Amino acid sequence: MGVTKNIGKQLAPRISNLAPGLTTSFVREALARAIDGVGPLAPAATVADKQLEEHRGDVDRAVHEIIENHVRIAGAQGFVTNLGGLVTAAVAIPANITGLALIQCRMIAGIAHLRGYDLDDPRVRNAILEALLGDEVVAEMVRKKQLPAPPMAVATAPTHDPQLDTIIATVVASSLISRVAGKRLATTIGRRVPVVGGLVGMGADGYSTWRIGRYADSELLRRTRR
Repeated sequence: MGVTKNIGKQLAPRISNLAPGLTTSFVREALARAIDGVGPLAPAATVADKQLEEHRGDVDRAVHEIIENHVRIAGAQGFVTNLGGLVTAAVAIPANITGLALIQCRMIAGIAHLRGYDLDDPRVRNAILEALLGDEVVAEMVRKKQLPAPPMAVATAPTHDPQLDTIIATVVASSLISRVAGKRLATTIGRRVPVVGGLVGMGADGYSTWRIGRYADSELLRRTRR
């Protein structure tokens, strides 16, 4: 675990530089709120069960509906949080990051629930967070031994490794912040029409959510709860 501990030490300064005020704890908080529900957003399992009922017990159709619904939600928040240009970046970037993390965690948690995973299991929670990285990043980090295994294997590991909690939270936080901050700068530098940033933000967040949803769909295979 020495290599993975070093990853956290290397990424921590980068996180605070890209988004001051945010720490790796926001990832865990977003996941907890996604699972338990917050404000107008119902708990992930509740939403998933509703979709399953609407689709008459067809798990795959319910999963696809969850993905589509969260793509729309992510696109809407991406539009709103990318409207103001660089002037509002100090506020909008953290809002976009936390909003996107909450929405995508809720989507993946809903998929996991429908596939028979226990959302209270810390192994499953780590798998949900890891899925936020996307297939290409996970494959690369597993190949470099920076992560122990893909989400499915993490969720079904024989035992829970507490050290992995911090490692995954740190890696995911850095990835989210880099992704959102980079997108924000790319869509506002050289542009003084705020709505352009909003439209690009909507497309980028919607597309990234769709890709992550497809990855979670293919990675978190159905299992029978014991």
